[in-house]
Amino acid sequence: MKILVTGGAGFIGSAVIRHLIKNTSHIVINIDKLTYAGNVESLLPVSDSENYVFEQVDICNAPEVKRVYIEHKPDAVMHLAAESHVDRSIEGPSEFIQTNIVGTYTLLEATRSYWSNLSEEMKSTFRFHHISTDEVYGDLGDPTELFTETTAYAPSSPYSASKASSDHLVRAWHRTYGLPVIITNCSNNYGPYHFPEKLIPHIILNALSGKELPVYGDGKQIRDWLYVEDHARALVKVVTEGKVGETYNVGGHNEKQNIEVVNTICELLDELKPSASGKPYKEQITFVKDRPGHDKRYAIDASKIEDELGWTPEESFETGLRKTVEWYLNNKNWWQRVLSGDYQLNRIGESI
Repeated sequence: MKILVTGGAGFIGSAVIRHLIKNTSHIVINIDKLTYAGNVESLLPVSDSENYVFEQVDICNAPEVKRVYIEHKPDAVMHLAAESHVDRSIEGPSEFIQTNIVGTYTLLEATRSYWSNLSEEMKSTFRFHHISTDEVYGDLGDPTELFTETTAYAPSSPYSASKASSDHLVRAWHRTYGLPVIITNCSNNYGPYHFPEKLIPHIILNALSGKELPVYGDGKQIRDWLYVEDHARALVKVVTEGKVGETYNVGGHNEKQNIEVVNTICELLDELKPSASGKPYKEQITFVKDRPGHDKRYAIDASKIEDELGWTPEESFETGLRKTVEWYLNNKNWWQRVLSGDYQLNRIGESI
């Protein structure tokens, strides 16, 4: 297959492409605008493959997206391009509305135009896979409750509202125009090549830099953590084997409080890279003002994708987090180049 991946220079997108190139014979066309979080260095392990093509394209640019379709003739689309940081969405929602909503609409229309002109045989095998988040479901109040594929949407932040909107657009294009779509909603991802504004890499690199380790509120917010390479396997399984019109939730079966995550990172660093001062990294933890509208708990029921497609995560949180910390310790050149730009471990959201 020829698979068009949007946002393939981002964290999850690059993991998907590395998996596709290393473990399948599919051809990948990566389109990415290369915003602050897009990094072609995350694709260096596969960028010289004859099965990989890169196009620097903004999904909001309809003529350019149309050109890519005409030139490359994909058999499937994996739509990952999105603005994704909640704090940035609170400080400045506009980019999230533009990319996540208008960009998805633009891509859907380009896809519909291309798909409608395919032969009946190619139409029947084409797939538009929209990759979304569990944040569209909002906050789980009941400590025993899990998000399922039929949980009602109740987004809390501008980011999650923009992703909820894009999910609704995708379903509408399926219902109204017959476009063959599949949607996945995933829990919090972590792993190698993660832009350091997000919790886990932010804590790792702040700790190594001797900086404060900021934790929102009391740190007891709960997230389900999913190792990014497990997620990449799930997404490829969905786009190749998933049923048209269906939604699949993808989770890691790893519910942890934020403070637990931070403490575990500190303990791993104490073992693997003790601080020059000899002090435990936990002494750098600082509790800061909570995020406005902060959801207390997310947790995913991933039984559908396991039962129907046979996917389960391979990494436990303990093994995945150790691999992640080791990767950042062993790939200083990657994150030092990231931190040589505008972002230098400043805490997004201090003004909100």
